[in-house]
Amino acid sequence: MASTVSMAALAPAGLIAPLDLSSRSAISGARTSVFVKNTRARTTCSASSVDTTETTFAQTAGKFATAMALAAVVGTSDFVVQEARADVAGLTPCKESKGFAKREKQEIKKLESRLKLYAPNSAPALAINATIEKTKRRFAFYGSEGLLCGTDGLPHLIVDGDQKHLGEFVYPGLVFLYITGWIGWVGRAYLIDIKKSSSKPTEKEIIIDVPLALRIMARGFTWPVAALGELRNGQLLEKNSNITVSPR
Repeated sequence: MASTVSMAALAPAGLIAPLDLSSRSAISGARTSVFVKNTRARTTCSASSVDTTETTFAQTAGKFATAMALAAVVGTSDFVVQEARADVAGLTPCKESKGFAKREKQEIKKLESRLKLYAPNSAPALAINATIEKTKRRFAFYGSEGLLCGTDGLPHLIVDGDQKHLGEFVYPGLVFLYITGWIGWVGRAYLIDIKKSSSKPTEKEIIIDVPLALRIMARGFTWPVAALGELRNGQLLEKNSNITVSPR
């Protein structure tokens, strides 16, 4: 009994049961009981249960935050769409612009007031009716093409490279550059040709050689390819030695 009390006093409470040393079987059973109880106590007091609780709490908090984020996205979807429709710089689609509709009504009203001054089937009346129809088609085209209008009711061109607005500036700009380049290339080719083939090139600059000019104009449609070829061959740019410089 003295041994039992001393071991119980040394061991933490609840981890080791009092031992009965009266018999060898009791000692063996006590050892097994001590091992089992000690293992169970360690399992109960281990940090794994605490980590599981913390993990469960973290997962619950994560699920709750995800649900709140989804609810926020769904609840603000209309707001996001409305902001996207505004597009850039506070502009609105022309078909939804009050100023744009007001301008259309004002222009048509002016034409209709002029129409009253003439007989229904007269030439001026027919011309005004045709102008009214053109005006309606023009405003309908601007509205259907997705142009953006400001508070003044006028369409504004977007030149920031947005793919939705490439047809407003980029494509027309490329066509403009192609046409102006074609005109310049044809004029340059004409001057070079008459300088080589004519004894009096100045006269052909004043009085245009129409057949020659038409042939050069027909070849000029491929001027970007021709310009690239001459650039590679060194014929596009004049040598520095052939360029006169005024004395300084």
